[in-house]
Amino acid sequence: MFELPPRVLFGAAYYHEYQPRERLKDDLDLMAEARFSVIRVGESVWSTWEPTSGRFDLDWLQPVLDGAHERGISVILGTPTYAVPPWLARQYPEITGETRTGERIGWGARQEVDLTHPAFRFHAERIIRRIVARYAGHPAVIGFQVDNEPGLHLLHNHGVFQRFTDELRDRYGDVETLNREWGLVYWSHRLSTWADLWRPDGNVQPQYDLAWRRFQARLVTEFITWQADIVREYAHPGQFVTTCISYDRPGVEDDHLTERLDVTAGNPYYTMQDALELPDKGAAGQNWTTNGTWALYRSADRMYSSRQEPFLVTETNAQAIGYPWDNRPAYDGQWRQAAWALVSRGASMIEYWHWHTLHFGAETYWGGILPHHGRPGRVYRELAALGAELEKAGDLVASLTPDADVAFLYDAPSKWALQAQPPLATADGGPDGRSYERVFDAFYRGAFDAGLQARVLHPGQLPSDDLPSALVVPAYYAADDETLDRLTAYAEAGGHLVLGPRTGYGDTEARARTDAQPARLAEAAGVTYDEFSNLSTPLTVTGTDTLPLPPGARALHWADGLRPRGAEAVAAYEHPHFGRWPAATTHRHGAGRVTYVGTVPDPEFAAALLRWATPTDGTWRPDHPSVTATSATSRDGRRVRFLHNWSWEPVSVPVPRPVRDALSDTAYTEEVPLGPWDVKVLTEEQHQGAEQP
Repeated sequence: MFELPPRVLFGAAYYHEYQPRERLKDDLDLMAEARFSVIRVGESVWSTWEPTSGRFDLDWLQPVLDGAHERGISVILGTPTYAVPPWLARQYPEITGETRTGERIGWGARQEVDLTHPAFRFHAERIIRRIVARYAGHPAVIGFQVDNEPGLHLLHNHGVFQRFTDELRDRYGDVETLNREWGLVYWSHRLSTWADLWRPDGNVQPQYDLAWRRFQARLVTEFITWQADIVREYAHPGQFVTTCISYDRPGVEDDHLTERLDVTAGNPYYTMQDALELPDKGAAGQNWTTNGTWALYRSADRMYSSRQEPFLVTETNAQAIGYPWDNRPAYDGQWRQAAWALVSRGASMIEYWHWHTLHFGAETYWGGILPHHGRPGRVYRELAALGAELEKAGDLVASLTPDADVAFLYDAPSKWALQAQPPLATADGGPDGRSYERVFDAFYRGAFDAGLQARVLHPGQLPSDDLPSALVVPAYYAADDETLDRLTAYAEAGGHLVLGPRTGYGDTEARARTDAQPARLAEAAGVTYDEFSNLSTPLTVTGTDTLPLPPGARALHWADGLRPRGAEAVAAYEHPHFGRWPAATTHRHGAGRVTYVGTVPDPEFAAALLRWATPTDGTWRPDHPSVTATSATSRDGRRVRFLHNWSWEPVSVPVPRPVRDALSDTAYTEEVPLGPWDVKVLTEEQHQGAEQP
């Protein structure tokens, strides 16, 4: 049974094979001085491990592992299957992935392969076994990362499509059942035989699309599980197996992907500099990098959600992360802030991408800890100071269980279904393929702005014995009956269930339900609707005595035509047409209540809503707009609190009881001072009368 180490691991991806000159000793000495405890190696260079088919060079990594072990630095060894060597592509051109039927992915990047193809699998298994057998017994190796950021492409290869057809046959049994379940009477799509099933390239039928997306995610999960099982044949007791997840990849369903792994690992890249400033001045949208402090926390909560356990950060920002035209390395203090934010939400490793900025290749300007000249600079000094802090904090901050005031339900199939049929529009009137994220993020950010801590769950993780007093369910569209009934039961038992647009509207096949909307929830919510509209411009929303709203509150993008059936209207649109419908309602149900929000709330609206829906005593909620406060429980039961100042202005934060700085041993009885871009890691004093700082 794998257990996370007693301290937060700290280090970087290290590619000695990329260096233009010999500098292994210097690099490892600098890492040791920076209190590195881990490096990741080997995952990107299959053509170095196996220069030609069947000819292996496995010894080149030995000095790296030996040198790391001599300095007390552990190693995560990667399998190189995401970067296929040219000789394999040349000998087996049929292994090339297709993103449309017959249209092969051009070679020259990475992850261009059909990961189901037998020729690829044969060679992948051979190199995995050779590498892992060679190094699993090395004392520096604590774990293995299989592949790297899987799920980049949706594959359309012939064999993939045939396997999809076989899975449909197994699930539905016959074409008549499929015709009925997918509604293929529409536009004359009824199948008379399985051979009639059309390729996905031109498909616009949403039931087909959702089945295809689920299938693609299963392929990725199966591929990663296959690799993990091979590695476990050689792994020693105590060594873990994981993969690193880029959560925005189209082929990833993270809760299923991590089921057969030992620990979740993810790559939370984020925009630095002014994008981290609070109050938020309006950061750009979300993508593979997040924008805004709230979105950094969302990344951490998403990683924790995969297994509802502490997680590893396998890659995050060193210098500027992005393209040659996007260079924004962190302000002083921001690396430290981001690392402690991730730790506060359950990160048990902080590993940077990467050690030494590359001198060649597509990522020449994706900066490492060391710049191109290889000598320590500002980044190294800041991260070395962080390494000393993590060492000082020790087991206090390892494998933390983060607190949660409010829970959020996240569902990948609903995201895929709303990519196929986006309810929201972009500014130019086109389809918003990120409609699901747009709705989910609006509510999550509201909780963040309200000073609340969030826990993210997947439908399969319900019911949960330790849900907080409020559960927010935005855009749960491809909903199954059992989960909807569990949501109702949660409210009946005393919880506050907050529903957002599109929740309960569809079923697991992405078919619009015939029930009164929100389906299976309308009675508990005391409200229904049969009309909805996009909003061309934001609408002012006013509150009530029950739910006071600030003057700047707005409704964005969408309005459900809510008709209360016993529910109380708690927010209204200021508009001659839309004003006939409430923007939000609330209704007692059993010992709890159900609140339905029929629009996408802007930050002011969402923060007021979540603050009302999630009453706390506010004891540790700072009033200052640039300060965040989070908390967690250590493995031995100690309470740990984190105060961040996300701004240039120093600030003092009142504390309700004496605390001690875990990094400096300074005691504070009334206020904690925070400098610009500062963070404090605090433990609560056990006795009153602690000494003044």
